Amino acid sequence: MSELFDRVDALIASRSPLPPPAERRRLRQAHGLTLDEVASALQVRRATVSGWESVKKPTEPRGPEREAYARLLDKLVDLYPPDATTAAPAEDTAVPVPVPEREQEREPLTVSADPAAGAAPPADGPDTQARPAVPATASRPARGTGPAAAPRRPAAKKAASGPAATAAADPRFENGPLAVIDADAGGQVLAYCPGGLILDVPAKSLPALVDWTLTEARLGQPRLSGPGKDADPLLVLTEAALERYGLPGALTDEERIAGRLPEDHKAVRQLARADWKLTKRGLGPWARIYRPARGSERACVQLCIPSWHALDARHWGTAAQLPPAELARLLGVYASRVMTPRGSTAVTGLELMTALHPPTRASEPGADGRRHSEHNPGSLGTDPVDCAPCEAPDGHPLLADLPRFHVRGPAEKLFEEAYDWARPMTDAECTRRHLVGIDVNMAFAAGANGLIVGLGAPTHVKAPVFDAKLPGSWLVDLSHVDLSRVKIAKDTWADLDGAMLPSPFTPKGDRPEGPAWYATPTVAYAQELGYEVRPVEAWVRHDNGRYLDGWYNRLRDAYLATMADLGVTADLPPAGFLAAMHGYKERDPELAVVVSAVKATVKGGLGKLRERPRGEGWRPGRPWRALARPTWRPDIRAAVISRTRVNLHRKIVKHAAFTGQYPVAVLSDCVVYAADGTSPLDFLPYRDGKPLPGGFKLGVNPGLVKHEGTQSVLWGEEVRERFGAPELNLARYIKDGTVTDVDNGE
Repeated sequence: MSELFDRVDALIASRSPLPPPAERRRLRQAHGLTLDEVASALQVRRATVSGWESVKKPTEPRGPEREAYARLLDKLVDLYPPDATTAAPAEDTAVPVPVPEREQEREPLTVSADPAAGAAPPADGPDTQARPAVPATASRPARGTGPAAAPRRPAAKKAASGPAATAAADPRFENGPLAVIDADAGGQVLAYCPGGLILDVPAKSLPALVDWTLTEARLGQPRLSGPGKDADPLLVLTEAALERYGLPGALTDEERIAGRLPEDHKAVRQLARADWKLTKRGLGPWARIYRPARGSERACVQLCIPSWHALDARHWGTAAQLPPAELARLLGVYASRVMTPRGSTAVTGLELMTALHPPTRASEPGADGRRHSEHNPGSLGTDPVDCAPCEAPDGHPLLADLPRFHVRGPAEKLFEEAYDWARPMTDAECTRRHLVGIDVNMAFAAGANGLIVGLGAPTHVKAPVFDAKLPGSWLVDLSHVDLSRVKIAKDTWADLDGAMLPSPFTPKGDRPEGPAWYATPTVAYAQELGYEVRPVEAWVRHDNGRYLDGWYNRLRDAYLATMADLGVTADLPPAGFLAAMHGYKERDPELAVVVSAVKATVKGGLGKLRERPRGEGWRPGRPWRALARPTWRPDIRAAVISRTRVNLHRKIVKHAAFTGQYPVAVLSDCVVYAADGTSPLDFLPYRDGKPLPGGFKLGVNPGLVKHEGTQSVLWGEEVRERFGAPELNLARYIKDGTVTDVDNGE
């Protein structure tokens, strides 16, 4: 009989009444709970709880989760009746405050990761829900910082997935990786941290601010790799904070060109008198203030100054104009998912490689019990290595003996770059109504995934036998590869219209005319297409490994988690994915900025691997500063670009063999096709919801494609006729149809 009663109880509980979605959200926020905390307690996904609170498309809990959720809401409604959201809290809890109207309309910037991406939520992610600070009377001292510590002003209960989670692992960084420093009208300086936390800052000068950051603020981020170093705390200074600490709100033209304040500026002299040092880049938009390390203890603080153009609008949008609390949330999400910014997105992308593969590690104890620093296997080490002559960009010291105006051809120079190819449309294509562009998600990140790259110096080999698993640069003639007949599977050949396809061996899509230098993935693809390759010579790297795998995984997870927060998940069907992508940036503009910054981190980090001279009086044939870095590796950059271009060409070939459709234009990771409809589904060969194996597939994951834009065929012909360029690359303008100037390929 008891079993029957249990079943009856379970049946009743399965229909437990629940308040409307808006009320569910109000109750959670009134108690200062995050989506992650509720999801963890109920053992469901964060997105599931978000769906229960969605006003537009609500979902309902079922089974035991519904019973537990109803129990939670019942208890919360007792604490916070509909007209009493500001009821007195229990002793020693954060003061609940009304949620701002803006926050009632969108989800908070919380850290999550889609299980379909295979990534768990970062433990140090901030809960970045916007909540105003409570009156100063509610503040209490920060834990563990002593009586002189800055008082904490909790805007609401801290999230288990935010800074508090970091503190559980390392209390040194309990307040998060960074803080936005601002000053109010009364001169009070406040530090806005991720998670809605606000700290009072007692520092009266810039040196005192650095001291406070290192001794009391508890800011920073744990290392990303065992042998690595913890991230230095980052302070983002608003214009009000700049004025408070004697710094200009903007740089003069001379200072902007120099990238720093002059050495005789008052603030620079203050730091020097307090025995603080600046790196070679000085006190500029991104500054590093430090004292020499003592043993394993580092004393270093980084500054980011948005009004000095530290946050490039091309990648960070309008982040520099955000209020302090919102800027702290945005940068906190980026820091928790990628890493604490250390400069531009390009600099951060390169620093992330090193953070995941530190150059040294501690050795095993010797006979005397002491450890010493040794090379960390799988890293690029501490010393730079020379590139091969064919990999050297123009002006490199290895080329100093060349005649001054000598132009190197394909047989002298490795030229692996992204696609910029277009062709005139055929008569049949002109009868179609639309041009539809598709774009590969995180294309260069996908190209880095699983790629074997060189770790050490190259070895020169004459008449080598090609090895697809050996990274390097190969001088080989691929002009015999005929795209009219290629192998598309192990024993399957396809007859194609080769004139309608770009060559996979050159960025402009032209067929090579003789021997040229190629990276390993390009030569391997010629073999894959069914053709023999016989290199004349090569520069190969026997010391190699999958150096970029961890880098790719970190950035992939950051991208997928942020897109999931914007409503674009990895499990959506093709039509659902296209619908979710429509207007996704407007759902949360701040998160959209994070997506942009993550993508810029990929491209910029790879670009830094072959950084060119940046002024400083450089002359051709002389070394420049970047050459002194172990991470100056043009061969790795070339290999990633080579593989990315080959990956795209493989999909184009599979699509042509299966459908008879050929691209009209290709630009980097964007491909344009003529179609009768306006959607990618009007020409992509989906059957029963399944894409062509090895072809284009719609989805959010890196390597899959999204809709880039649609224009009419008449638009394309009119643009080409207007500029008198039948091969104008329409992929450059397909997104919004705006053509600002003649296409010059730049």
